[in-house]
Amino acid sequence: MLKKIAAVGVLATVAICSGVSVGWAEIKIGYIDSQRIFAEYRETQDAERIYKKEVEAWKAQAAAMEQEIVKMQDELRAQSLMISEEKQREKKLELDKKLDAYQRFMSETFSEDGTAAKRNQELTKPIVEKINSILETMAQEQGIAVVFDIANANIVYAKKEFDLTDAVLAKLLELGQ
Repeated sequence: MLKKIAAVGVLATVAICSGVSVGWAEIKIGYIDSQRIFAEYRETQDAERIYKKEVEAWKAQAAAMEQEIVKMQDELRAQSLMISEEKQREKKLELDKKLDAYQRFMSETFSEDGTAAKRNQELTKPIVEKINSILETMAQEQGIAVVFDIANANIVYAKKEFDLTDAVLAKLLELGQ
């Protein structure tokens, strides 16, 4: 969502700066603070609670795997003088399998396109779509050409009268009832 809004803002800025014959008075703009919307919107808070709980479970699973690996390493070190080379190789192979499983789990779960990222996207996508729909409707109704997100669009100054954040939060509240 934020990238989409930022891209629209950049395109509008480029169009204005490149000499497209649009009068300044004709362009109506607005902005939102997506961080504030996400912080205050109940559905986002619920989604964040669910996500954090799931991440905690994945971290606990990783910690358990780590403990098992450390235990196996300690046992191998402690027994290395007392067991045969063949038994050492077996234990080392078993340890390597555990390490591989741990690394695979970490990669599949916490990588940029892993389970956690996909779950976060799954939880936030409907919320972002709802916000975008509200913004599109408001922009069309109010004749707004561009809506910026002040949370990440590097806006140095904006008049409060262009802030649509409260209106978006009010519409989200209406939809939730």
